[in-house]
Amino acid sequence: MTRAFFDTNVVVYAVQPTPDLRKDAAQRLLNRHLDDGTLVVSTQVLQETYSVLTTKKGVTGPAALALVTALAEEEVVPSQASFVLRSVALAQRHQLSIWDALVVQAALDSSCDVLYTEDLQSGMRFGDLEVVNPFSLSAHEAAPGPALTAPAAPAKARAPRRAASAARAASPTAAPPASRPAPRRPRK
Repeated sequence: MTRAFFDTNVVVYAVQPTPDLRKDAAQRLLNRHLDDGTLVVSTQVLQETYSVLTTKKGVTGPAALALVTALAEEEVVPSQASFVLRSVALAQRHQLSIWDALVVQAALDSSCDVLYTEDLQSGMRFGDLEVVNPFSLSAHEAAPGPALTAPAAPAKARAPRRAASAARAASPTAAPPASRPAPRRPRK
C-alpha cells in the first residue's frame, strides 16, 4: 500500500472552482488515498489549504473549515521545534525553500513512499521518498479516465466520505482566480 503525502497545491486543485485536468487528477488521487487510508498531510498543509481556499479561491470560511476538518481526521504530521530544525537542515542540504523542505521533511517523517506536489521536480528522491507531479503523466498515474476507487476498510468507511463531501462542499461557484506563478528554484 503506497503511503502518499499531499502538498497544499494538490489538495487545493481538487476543490478549485473550474474543471480542468489538474482538478480531475487531484480529485482522483485524493479520493483514492482517502478510501485506502493512505493519505498524509501536515499541519502546514492544513493551514495553507484553509488560507488559499478562503483568500484566493473564493471558498467560504465554513466550507474551507469543513474540508480542513475532514483532512485533519487523516494522518497529520505535527510541527515541532525539532521538526523545523530538521527541515532547515534539509533545505540547506538540498537547496530547497523552507516551505518545500517542511513538506519534504513531513513526508519523510511519516514514512511516505510518494510526495504529490507540483512545486518540486518530478522524479526527485529523498531516500525512499519519490516526488511525483500528479499533473504530468508518470508511471504512478494513468491518463485521465474514470475515478479510481478501492474498498475502504470498515473502520475508515465514514471519514473518507466526510472528506469527499467536504471537498465537494468547498468548491465555490466564483470565477477562477489568476493562476499563481511557478516558484523559483535555485539551480544546483
